[in-house]
Amino acid sequence: MQVELLDRRRWNTRIELANANFEYLEIWHNRQRRHSSLGMPTPIQFENTPTVA
Repeated sequence: MQVELLDRRRWNTRIELANANFEYLEIWHNRQRRHSSLGMPTPIQFENTPTVA
């Protein structure tokens, strides 16, 4: 996060930084990064995989 977000620009306000942190975590980190506990798909791919019932 430090390299991918925080070091890339200068933040004018704490609110701007807080919003960028939230977007990074909620949009990229939690939705798009691969999870080893799920077998390496992204959470979206995992949710879209049909389950055997």
